[in-house]
Amino acid sequence: MRSMSIKPTHAMVLAAGRGERMRPLTDHTPKPLLPVVGKPLIVWHIERLAVAGIRELVVNHAHLGAQIERALGDGKRWDLTIRYSVEGEGRALETGGGIHRALPLLGKRPFLVINADVWTDMDVSGLVLPEGRLAHLVMVDNPPQHPQGDFCLADDGALNGTGEPRLTYSGIGVYHGDLFAGCRPGAFPLAPLLRQAMAEGRVSGERYRGRWVDVGTPQRLAELENALAASN
Repeated sequence: MRSMSIKPTHAMVLAAGRGERMRPLTDHTPKPLLPVVGKPLIVWHIERLAVAGIRELVVNHAHLGAQIERALGDGKRWDLTIRYSVEGEGRALETGGGIHRALPLLGKRPFLVINADVWTDMDVSGLVLPEGRLAHLVMVDNPPQHPQGDFCLADDGALNGTGEPRLTYSGIGVYHGDLFAGCRPGAFPLAPLLRQAMAEGRVSGERYRGRWVDVGTPQRLAELENALAASN
């Protein structure tokens, strides 16, 4: 790793989830394509990534993935290039396994990762991977459905797997491929890798206090739709 903070030029949108809590909406439509004020969730992310200077984007998919490829194409309309990491219908690899599979498409430099099933107004152009870190995570206040939080953000910006108070991982972060060193292909979660790296002092974070929604249920999708419609 270089001895400096690195701004990512590549990004990955995690779009392979089945969206069980979103059923029946996701029975025939992949969750990333569910519309919010007439625009698919994933397109909100792509537009922000393009404005932030991202020119290479990887999207993984499993459930109804062909619909995602048809909807997004090669990304030229947003002045970036989209490539797809295909996991296969019914074969989603979880977050860790999905990122690991996509590493050959993401290159050697640190890359930005965003969950397709969150919505935020965050400007991601300022996100970097600090020197010596394997991951830098954006943390938010704990939402009602996740009051226990995930990790503790120290005053010096270090993230810890233990300690209080705890904040919630927003689903937005910058990663170095070395976080996945030694991992084997297949399905596995991301959290154990992060906790191990935290124990080694190699994960940092920042707190975002702006608008952020985990769009995980039809109710929260409808609430977001109403809030955005009212603000326009």
